[in-house]
Amino acid sequence: MHPSLALSRSFFAAVIVASGALAFLAGCKPKSGDTSASGGKSRTTIQNKGSDTMVNVAQVWAEDYKKLHPHVDVEVSGGGSGVGLAALTKGTIDLANASRDMKAEEKALAKKNTGKEPKEFVVGFDALAVYVHKDNPITEINHAQLTDIFAEGGKITKWSELGVKVPAAHDLIIRVSRQSSSGTYEFFREHVLSKKDFKLGSRDMNGSKEVVELVATTSGAIGYSGLGYNEPGKVKMLKVSPKAGEPAIAPSVATTLSKQYPIARPLLIYTLGEPTGELKNYIDWILTDAGQKVVEKSGYVPLRAGTPKP
Repeated sequence: MHPSLALSRSFFAAVIVASGALAFLAGCKPKSGDTSASGGKSRTTIQNKGSDTMVNVAQVWAEDYKKLHPHVDVEVSGGGSGVGLAALTKGTIDLANASRDMKAEEKALAKKNTGKEPKEFVVGFDALAVYVHKDNPITEINHAQLTDIFAEGGKITKWSELGVKVPAAHDLIIRVSRQSSSGTYEFFREHVLSKKDFKLGSRDMNGSKEVVELVATTSGAIGYSGLGYNEPGKVKMLKVSPKAGEPAIAPSVATTLSKQYPIARPLLIYTLGEPTGELKNYIDWILTDAGQKVVEKSGYVPLRAGTPKP
């Protein structure tokens, strides 16, 4: 055989072997919800997306669970309940976090696209707090007043119209809200504004944290966000009453568990069908005392009273 021909065959053989090795490695790349061999142990990646209210607690869940189960990666991202639920209906994630109920049309779309019925899990509770600047003298508010402030057609635009005395420069009420894909936005609209549309002109924030941050730096502001985002000394949480003349209740773990606080809501996660394998194990752990400690540490309300303190 001619030496150059032998060299060419050796070269092509090496290319084929290298290509095969690359293809094998590519085939081992972990996929969402799937497992792959890694160092002799099965590795799983769970894709988790949705509620900005829940993004902090979801990240801690993921970190704590990985300490116990190093072969499980839970990739967490926010964007709002609507964003997470939309991804679930397309089958592109494993878990959707939501601070509102999944709508009937979303469930139908998930079934149409994936052939599976969404499964709901309650993983904690939240008191949806109403925040004002720390120097604002107001201490309580009722549903009707909130509707007049936030809803289309509402007449209240100044703090003085609520009998609140603030410096003239800060009398105008600055409404801080959330983007329309937010479950917090949807919940507030349904349960506080009685499904009325929001007034135009509010400052709509992308995240729960941003709402509280803006209220903390804006003297005439009022906004709504999760209890877990409270910044004592920077903002004030108002007591809320369902009707004028009824007792106003402060948001807290105790008043949420007792169902006294009128703007409490469940924190939810959704899967496509009954979860199995590592996904089921992860959800089961969230519902244990260890997972519920994370809920309480994050400023939210665990599923049951008496969850052991961290």
